[in-house]
Amino acid sequence: MIARDGYPYIVALAVIAGISFVIDWRGLATGALIGAAFMAFFFRDPERSAPEDQQAIVSPADGRVVRIRSLHPDNPSSPVQISIFLSLFDVHINRAPISGRIKDVTYRRGAFKAAFRDVASEVNEQSVVTVEGDGLEITFKQIAGVLARRVVFRKRVGEWVRKGERVGLIKFGSRVDVILPSGVHVVTRVGEKVYGGTSIIARIPS
Repeated sequence: MIARDGYPYIVALAVIAGISFVIDWRGLATGALIGAAFMAFFFRDPERSAPEDQQAIVSPADGRVVRIRSLHPDNPSSPVQISIFLSLFDVHINRAPISGRIKDVTYRRGAFKAAFRDVASEVNEQSVVTVEGDGLEITFKQIAGVLARRVVFRKRVGEWVRKGERVGLIKFGSRVDVILPSGVHVVTRVGEKVYGGTSIIARIPS
């Protein structure tokens, strides 16, 4: 399955390849075909099934965990941030980390620093989403990177989402930060590869 956002790129490159073959520009045609194949790969949208565990909080994105930190180290009740870096080769579909209602969506314009850098969390263009479910609020940020120049979020404030449900995507290399409230037990670690909608990154205490 391919995300609909990828079809304009795939079709445009396929048309360029077709025209190039007709006029015998074989090099351009080959390059365009390779580009179309990469776009189909990049915008792939695999089916996923979220774990049935009610206490599980799942990753909103595919990628590698690059940072886990307390936002206010001197405060024992501080929220915890988990940062996930998405390379060009990761699936870029984003998914809801818990079931609940979309409480808030805020789009912030900003810079396009490399997404693996920590400063990207603060200064890069991003969409900040808060989901409220069963007395728990979780915020995640879709953060643009050097190549990612468009953040897509498809849900509206007030809509209900299921854990693991598709909610949007970020085009090309990017970053997702998950802000967890105090008391939630983080079970992932820096360096771990996680998968959106299926990998458990934290657990809600019973």
